[in-house]
Amino acid sequence: MASVGVLTLELRLENSHSLKEKRHVVQSLKDRLRHKFNVAVAEIDYQDLWQRAAIAAVTVSSDHGHAEKVLQAVEEEAAALLGSELAEATVEWLA
Repeated sequence: MASVGVLTLELRLENSHSLKEKRHVVQSLKDRLRHKFNVAVAEIDYQDLWQRAAIAAVTVSSDHGHAEKVLQAVEEEAAALLGSELAEATVEWLA
């Protein structure tokens, strides 16, 4: 049975003063996570706010343990890149 894991990252971008600055941070994060971990990544909320963002990373695997390790590595990478700008991270399992 396949495991589908969704990691949701809540960002608070206190140093962002425009949507352009925010989109630069969000796009850089999305690109890095996609290329490094081969996960699907999308901005899922707060698109019109300057200092908030919600990003979801999704992985699918036949092995639940492997999917869990991938999402944990994604969260660690995001935390290393964002520092205190990463406000919250949650994982949800769909299958």
